[in-house]
Amino acid sequence: MDGAGEIVVVARWQVAEGRVTEVLGLGEALREASLAEPGCLGYEVFRSADSSDGLLLLERYRDSTAIEAHRNSPHYQRVVVEQIIPMLAARQVELLRAGHAGAAGRCRSAADMARAPE
Repeated sequence: MDGAGEIVVVARWQVAEGRVTEVLGLGEALREASLAEPGCLGYEVFRSADSSDGLLLLERYRDSTAIEAHRNSPHYQRVVVEQIIPMLAARQVELLRAGHAGAAGRCRSAADMARAPE
């Protein structure tokens, strides 16, 4: 993935039984430190309405260079790699970039994309 353009990270975490309160506390500290990064445009942690141990993180970064800086930061290494990941039963991370079409750069909805293939 090249460095140009805003990127959204969608991370789905399934927390090991009995560890969700601890992970949420660490997640809040991670959120605060991440939002202080110059390339971080947004960082939210959501708890699943269907599963007490399911979390979704929605992060926005200026570009892929900002994501790399985030992943290499001391707080990410200390909090995510050393503390949170060992408490997860499952983890899925997806990187997304907004799709744009037309001269005006209009974002395409899912319905638009279903009607007209690229």
